[in-house]
Amino acid sequence: MHVIHIAGARPNFPKLAPVHRAMCAASWRQTIVHTGQHYDAALSDRFFEDLGIPEPDVNLEVGSASHAAQTARIMERLEPVIAEHRPDWVLVYGDVNSTVAAALVASKLGVRVAHVEAGLRSYDRTMPEEINRIVTDRLADLLLTPSRDASETLRREGEPDDEIAFVGNVMIDTLLRALPAARASGFRASLELSGDPIVVTLHRPSNVDAPDRLERVMSALRTLATSRPVVFPVHPRTRQRLDSAGIGVGTVRLLEPIGYLEMLDLVQSAHAVVTDSGGLQEETTALGIPCFTVRANTERPVTVSEGTNLLVPDPVDLVAHVRALDGGRPAGRIPEGWDGRAAERIVEALTQCSAGRE
Repeated sequence: MHVIHIAGARPNFPKLAPVHRAMCAASWRQTIVHTGQHYDAALSDRFFEDLGIPEPDVNLEVGSASHAAQTARIMERLEPVIAEHRPDWVLVYGDVNSTVAAALVASKLGVRVAHVEAGLRSYDRTMPEEINRIVTDRLADLLLTPSRDASETLRREGEPDDEIAFVGNVMIDTLLRALPAARASGFRASLELSGDPIVVTLHRPSNVDAPDRLERVMSALRTLATSRPVVFPVHPRTRQRLDSAGIGVGTVRLLEPIGYLEMLDLVQSAHAVVTDSGGLQEETTALGIPCFTVRANTERPVTVSEGTNLLVPDPVDLVAHVRALDGGRPAGRIPEGWDGRAAERIVEALTQCSAGRE
C-alpha cells in the first residue's frame, strides 16, 4: 500500500503523526507532502519536531494568499506530484485549504481519497472551513469520522454506509502519547505563573477581523487577568489586528507562537481555556479542562453534549462564565473512540476498503 499524506497547517500535524506511525507498523509506503500553507517555522516546522514526524518528502511552499489563490497554487503544484507517484490513497486531514485542494486534484486524477475527520459540520457557511469540509466529504471515497454524530451527519447527507468508517479521534492519539513529554518540558514552570492560568487562543476572522469584536474579547480577558494569570500565545495575524486597532492587553501575558508540547503543558494544567480553535475544544474535553469557545456554533458538538466545552457567542459573557468555575468545574466524559487507538482503526478501515474494491 502506498499512501500520500497531505498536510499544510498546524491542525493537520497532530492528526498526521499517529497515522504515520501506524502505517509504519504496517510496513506501508508513505509520502508526506507539506503544502506550505503555514510557512513560518514557528507555525509548522516546530510541530514536526515535537510530534516526531519525518521531514516532508515534498514541500510545495505555497505560502500565504487569499483562499482562491492559495487553493489554486496547491492544486497546480500538487497535481504533478500525485500524477508521478500514483498512490493507492491520498489522505487528507481536517478542513484547511490544503485538504480541499488535494481532494480535488486526487479525484480528477482517479486516485482514491480518504478524509480523516470527516462529517464535522458547523452549519455556518460564512466559515471557509465549512465549505472545505462539505466539498472534501462529497469527493472522498472513504470518510473516517471522529465521532458517532459525524457518521450520522454523513448518512443524512446521503453518503453510503460502505464509505463511512467511525474510527475515533486521532488528535487524542497524539495528545495521550505526548502528555508525558509535555509535562517534562517545564514550559509552564518557566513562565513562573502565580496560579493555574486561563489559556487563550484566537485566530478566526469572526473574532479578530472586526475591531469592535476583538476589543470586546480583550476587555473580558483584561478583566479576568486582574484576578488570575491569563496567557495568550498570539497568532501573528491576531497580533497584527491588535496592533493595527490599537487594542490594549492590560496584564494579559502575550507570548509568541509556541510548539505543541509547550501548549499542551499549559493546557493540561489550565484553570480554563478560551478559544475559537476546533482542536482545543477536543483536547480540553479529553483532559477534563473547562473550555469556552468564543463562537456561535461548533463543528464539534460532541465536546458540548458530552465534554467540557461551552459556546459563548457574546464575549461579554466570558467573565461570568469563567468566574462561575470557582463554584465547581463542569462534569464531562470522554467520547467513544477517544482512546489513543484511532490511527490503528484508520489503517484497518483503509485495508478493508482496499480489499473490498479490488
